[in-house]
Amino acid sequence: MHLIGAHVSTEGGVFNAPANAMKIGATAFALFTKNPRGYTSSPLKPADTDAFRKAMDDNGYQPSQIVPHDGYLVNLASPKPDIFEKLGLTCLNMHPGSSTGADVGAAIKRIIEAVNRGLDATRGVTVVLENTAGQGSTIGRSFEELAELIAGIEDKTRIGICYDTCHGFVAGYDIRTKPLYERTMKQLDDIVGRSYLRALHLNDAKGELGSHLDRHDSLGKGNLGLAPFRMLMNDARLDGIPMILETIDETIWDKEIAMLFGMTKKKSRN
Repeated sequence: MHLIGAHVSTEGGVFNAPANAMKIGATAFALFTKNPRGYTSSPLKPADTDAFRKAMDDNGYQPSQIVPHDGYLVNLASPKPDIFEKLGLTCLNMHPGSSTGADVGAAIKRIIEAVNRGLDATRGVTVVLENTAGQGSTIGRSFEELAELIAGIEDKTRIGICYDTCHGFVAGYDIRTKPLYERTMKQLDDIVGRSYLRALHLNDAKGELGSHLDRHDSLGKGNLGLAPFRMLMNDARLDGIPMILETIDETIWDKEIAMLFGMTKKKSRN
C-alpha cells in the first residue's frame, strides 16, 4: 500500500498531529516535535506523550507511517562541536548540513561522526538523511554524497535516506519521463541502494532542472508537472514507504492527497 500524507501542524500540542493528518485523508504524516527554528524547546510532558500515543491509536497510525523532522538550525556538518550537543537524539529525518564554505570531505566526516555518536547514544533510532537542492555549500546534493555518508555509518540498519523530488530535480535528477524516471531510480539503486530509501517528500519545483533553487511548488504547478508523481504512485517498489507532501499550499493538501490516490488503483486508505 502506498503511504501518502503531509507535514502536518502540531499547533496546540504534538498530540494534535494524528487528527490533523486524518482530516486530510493521509495514510502517513510528518511533524516537527520541537520548534524548527530554534535550538531550545520545553520538554514534552508525560501527559502530552500519552495523549499522542492515544491519538495515534485512535486514528489508526503506526510508527512506520510517521516521519519526524528535526529543526532547520541543526547542522551536522558544522565544525563547531557545540552544534552536536544541540541535536535531539530521536528518530528523525534531517538535512545533512552545510560545509559553511569549508572542505566538503571534512564536512562529510563531521556528519558521519555526528550520526555515529547519536546512534551510539540511543536505541531503536533511525536517522534519515534527506537529499538537498545543492544550494550554497549544502551536503547531500548527489547520490554519491549520500552514499559516502552511508558508507561511514557504523550501524547500517539504522541509517536511511529521504528523497525529495523538488531537491532532486533542481540538483539535476530528471524524472519527468518514464526513461528518465527509470534512469534516476537505477542511479539511486546502483549508487546508494534502494534498501536505504525510507521516505519521500513529494514536491513540485519552482526552479528549473539543475538550478539548485530550493523552492517547492504545488503538484502540477511547477517544472516537474504531474507525470513524475503518477509514476511514483504506480511504482510497486515504493509500497509501504511514506510519501510526504511539503507543497506550498496546505489548504489543498487534502485535494493533492486525493489526486495522488486517484493516480493509482490503490485509491483507499484501507
